[in-house]
Amino acid sequence: MTDWINMPFMLSEDFAPRINYKYNEGQLIEQFKSYIDSTYNQHYSQNNFQATEFIIDGGHGTGFCIGNVLKYAQRYGKKGTASDARKDLMKVLHYALIQLYIHDEINSQEDCQEPSEVSYSNDPQDQINLAQLCFQDRF
Repeated sequence: MTDWINMPFMLSEDFAPRINYKYNEGQLIEQFKSYIDSTYNQHYSQNNFQATEFIIDGGHGTGFCIGNVLKYAQRYGKKGTASDARKDLMKVLHYALIQLYIHDEINSQEDCQEPSEVSYSNDPQDQINLAQLCFQDRF
């Protein structure tokens, strides 16, 4: 006789409750992940490093990310084809996700003794300067 009470239980995805997404979120998240994966193979990534890493390490990550979120959100639908507009939305999401990482890294420092590798400039002028750099190609 099987001892079901003491048997280790593993819940696989097959048994996880299915969510009936109203706005196709499951498929869109998979497409977003594919988009992010593709950026690691593009010219933005040189020698396994992305320029964004150097910007974050220099303490300018928040200004850079929020500036790019604003840039691509404002450009949405105003440049190129519907496909280009969709790419702009993917970029908005990607920079927002990177900023979420920065946010979590900064706020986890409050609970840790060791400093994080991510530094952050609280100087509003630094953030404004980086946001302006992000927008300079629009003018």
